[in-house]
Amino acid sequence: MENNENPDHGFVKSNTSSQKKSKKSGNSIIKNILISFISGILGASMILALFIYVPGIRNTLIGNKNEDDNSSPSISQIFTSTGPTSKAIDLEEYSDTAIAVANKVLPSVVGIEVDFSIQANYPTFSARSQSTDSQATGSGVIISKDGYILTNNHIIDSSSSSSRYYTVSEANKVLVYIYGEDDPVEAEIIGSDSVTDLAIIKIDRDDLIPAEIGDSDSVQVGEFAMAIGNPLDMKNTVTSGIISGLNREIEDDSGTMYTLIQTDAAINSGNSGGALVNAEGKLIGINTLKMTGTGVEGMCFAIPINSTLDISNQLIKYGKVKRPYIGISGADVNELYSKYYDLPIGIYVARIQDDGPAKDTELEVGDVIIKFNDTKVETMSQFNKQKNACSIGDTVTLTVVRDDEEIEIEVKLVEQP
Repeated sequence: MENNENPDHGFVKSNTSSQKKSKKSGNSIIKNILISFISGILGASMILALFIYVPGIRNTLIGNKNEDDNSSPSISQIFTSTGPTSKAIDLEEYSDTAIAVANKVLPSVVGIEVDFSIQANYPTFSARSQSTDSQATGSGVIISKDGYILTNNHIIDSSSSSSRYYTVSEANKVLVYIYGEDDPVEAEIIGSDSVTDLAIIKIDRDDLIPAEIGDSDSVQVGEFAMAIGNPLDMKNTVTSGIISGLNREIEDDSGTMYTLIQTDAAINSGNSGGALVNAEGKLIGINTLKMTGTGVEGMCFAIPINSTLDISNQLIKYGKVKRPYIGISGADVNELYSKYYDLPIGIYVARIQDDGPAKDTELEVGDVIIKFNDTKVETMSQFNKQKNACSIGDTVTLTVVRDDEEIEIEVKLVEQP
């Protein structure tokens, strides 16, 4: 009885039985895990094999990418925003666009090389140094099949670079390098215009590929832009970016004001006269200048193509641009001069030309022009912009200040001599 009632003895028997059951159960679990693991590997291997070697199954599993695919963009996609919504754009499509644009436009862009002479204005010890031959390079855009090429005036007319120490001649020779051809073709200067910095040259060919003209008035900030030209004599160079700004008023060293398209597509020396095009490969501008200096990056500018159309036609037809003419020389009266000389801000009439229509009006030297028609003008650049927007034969009204009195004077515009 004592043995049967011993609690320790009963517990030992029970524990031994449970350990045996536990071992059997543990072995069964391990076996099941191994079987499941091996089955998983075999199943995955079969699916992978079917995925790789059977295209139909692969396409069914992953689906085909198309315009109706609303799945999340892959690493090869970027987001673009349009208002409150956004959509994914495949980077491969962006690359294909750039390639297609370059292939379309490159045959319509030429390299230009200009030979000219530099003459020293003062004698030197070496007679050989009195005159030196030099070269300038740039780019141009073919605008007609029969050889007309649009470029910048400052490429083919270097005479503006003359100084008191030396004189730069007009172009002695202009050579054009056509895309895909090794030998240059000599070109003739048809006409040039320093006011717009545009020029037309022509080569004797009738098999050229003209650029497709776009609409610069419809250009939007942020849209794709590509610049094509010959920077630093590296022919057929392509750079891309976006439209950074519109209607930028930029004044050059001579005081001429230009209204330009701004882009961050790289434009360097030699790109002048080349093409700025959109995502359709259509010409929207003529590359003309860039800003330089410490801390300045990607500030490049092009002449809007719409503003070149009438200029190009006149240069081809007349060899020059016919502009309205008043016949005065003026100086800007800024805020500083206004306070110092007690004059209104505007344009001080410094001289009245003998061959201009202003000579036959009441306008006098010393008058300060403050309005052109009803538009306020404070600089000669603003004055010329208003004048050039008029037509030859128009009658305009100049508002001037003389002895603290405002006077309105009418002038009939004639053709600039």
